[in-house]
Amino acid sequence: MDILSSAYLAPVSYYRRLYNNSVIIDGYCNYLKQSYRNRCRIATEAGVMTLSVPVEKPHAGNVPTRDMLLCDHGNWAHLHWTAITSAYNSSPFFMYYCDDIRPFFENPFKYRFLFDFNEALRETVCRLLGLECDVRYSVSYVDDVTGANDLREAIHPKRVSPEKENLLRYYQVFEQRNGFIADLSILDLLFNMGPESMFLLKKEPVEI
Repeated sequence: MDILSSAYLAPVSYYRRLYNNSVIIDGYCNYLKQSYRNRCRIATEAGVMTLSVPVEKPHAGNVPTRDMLLCDHGNWAHLHWTAITSAYNSSPFFMYYCDDIRPFFENPFKYRFLFDFNEALRETVCRLLGLECDVRYSVSYVDDVTGANDLREAIHPKRVSPEKENLLRYYQVFEQRNGFIADLSILDLLFNMGPESMFLLKKEPVEI
């Protein structure tokens, strides 16, 4: 059993955990800035680009992730989709999947909360991958982690984990220019590898 936080278009290592294990997604852990809760990493011609969703706290102090509100700041949804399209429109499978992903950026405020937006995206990505997940949601902060693998802060954009180093290589549009970049957003794998994505997710993850 793995315990994960909610994540915005989470990295490949996150989806490998969804494939290989039963997981609990804890929406009651504190929201942390500069984490995958509201950001993802994609590969562009110029290298890695980080896309961050602006959010608002409903009150001062610590706030559970599930209570963070989506913020309409800087036309972020349009900018994110423009960046994703620019990065992946020449990838082999972008045209197969873009119509399923685009609506989230055309009308993101269908979802009031970041958590709900993230989870709707995750469910859509899992459907496109053909990934059936044993996912449960916590009803409070998961304090007792006995017998579980607590990955809420281990899968993090600023931390290099054994899981990241253990990821299989796959085709990337800009690999000749930038080299292979591991553990990007799941969109990178989906748009580049399509149905073959599942073969890379099957590899047994290492312990973190």
